[in-house]
Amino acid sequence: MHLRIDSIEQALRNAGVRVEGEGYAVAYAVAEDNLCAGRTVIADCVNPWPLTRDAWRAVAERAGVRVLEVELACSDPAEHRRRIESRVPDLAGHRVPSWQEVLDRSYHAWDRDRLVLDTARLSTDQSVNAIIGALTQLPKSPQLPKSP
Repeated sequence: MHLRIDSIEQALRNAGVRVEGEGYAVAYAVAEDNLCAGRTVIADCVNPWPLTRDAWRAVAERAGVRVLEVELACSDPAEHRRRIESRVPDLAGHRVPSWQEVLDRSYHAWDRDRLVLDTARLSTDQSVNAIIGALTQLPKSPQLPKSP
């Protein structure tokens, strides 16, 4: 299942909720329910902080499933800007961020292994194939935290 943070957060805003971390909290719960039901979950979100990354990993651990963390990057600043500035909202009431808002966002670099895909160099099909390839390389059982 595809779990899109933009959709969740916009639905909350449309219901009159001031959204900060609530969209992620809802997404974690929905993801866990679906993982426990045996579904594959793709979480589509910015995931800018270790806090959110750890929370997603904890969801997978509680559900007892494998996790593949993927970071999408665009190494070409001009192309990245073009994509941001040409983006059109596709949800009722949704406002897409400006280029300056993207630059100003709080973002913390990753400090652990993940699959990094450069969308300036890879097509969508190549990125999907890289993800599928990485999934086949994951251990068959989840990597749960070791007991102290």
